[in-house]
Amino acid sequence: MPSSEAPAVTPVPTKAPSPGGPKAVPGPRPIEGRSPWALAWERLRHDRVAIGSALVIVLVALMAICAPLIALATGHGPDKTFPLTGLTPAGLPRPPSATFLLGTDDLGRDLLVRVAYGAQISLLVGVAATGLAVAIGVVIGLVSGYFAGAVDSLLARVMDIVLSFPLLLFAIALVVIVGPSLLVTIFVIAFFSWAPVGRVVRGQTMALKEREFVEAARALGARASRVMFVEILPNITAPILVYATLLVPASIAFEATLSFLGLGIVPPTPDWGSMLAEAVGYYQVAWWFLVFPGGALVATTLAFNLLGDAVRDALDPRAGAIFGVRVEAGAKEA
Repeated sequence: MPSSEAPAVTPVPTKAPSPGGPKAVPGPRPIEGRSPWALAWERLRHDRVAIGSALVIVLVALMAICAPLIALATGHGPDKTFPLTGLTPAGLPRPPSATFLLGTDDLGRDLLVRVAYGAQISLLVGVAATGLAVAIGVVIGLVSGYFAGAVDSLLARVMDIVLSFPLLLFAIALVVIVGPSLLVTIFVIAFFSWAPVGRVVRGQTMALKEREFVEAARALGARASRVMFVEILPNITAPILVYATLLVPASIAFEATLSFLGLGIVPPTPDWGSMLAEAVGYYQVAWWFLVFPGGALVATTLAFNLLGDAVRDALDPRAGAIFGVRVEAGAKEA
């Protein structure tokens, strides 16, 4: 009688691959996705001009922060005069020496200390005026670009009117009426700087408000404020950042111009523009009086401009290969 048990199966031994046999072929290397900000940073950190400009800005900022320490180390206050040791017998400024590292000005004050304190004013005005201008321009640009019809027409005409004013003449008239001060200087610069920012934001908003993600947010019942500041604003941060970086040196230069004309920071507060105005009558006999404040102003504005250009190039998505980094379709081989 046949058994109901299944017949035993004898396992067939497999042959191990010989050491000299063919090797397994590795598959394709994985692709690591990267965000636009990561790609921008990759480009920036390989840009020597950007690194050098950022280093100059950091050094100027450190000089501004350490201005009280510099005054304490030298024993020379920013407004303290030295009529005996700081001026020659003829009443002229002293050249650079061990006592006064950058020389003195027409009143016998330490030029190093005053240049360091002047960096505080220039950076404060540049950053504060730029921040205020960008904030106003972003809000008005978003509202103007998102809402069509009468709102857009009204705000667009307001921006045209602001841009049509002669900047320097209006600033001089306003400062003469109100009086020169730090707050007035910041307000004047911000008032004439927000309109270009508003135009840039308005154009970007008009280009994005009909995109699918904006339509989806509106379909879900999102309010206009949420659509503008949560959906659209993060997607136009790059051009705003670039314009803000380029607006800082313009604000610093304009503040120095007002101070040079006697309409900016009230003396005796140290300021690069007022120091240049004081040096006009002494540049032939005291070169340091003009060179050091002017050099600080030129180096700061040039560094911000070069950094702004580098940031603009780094954030440009059309830059396929730049600074030795190959970027294709937003991905990089791991």
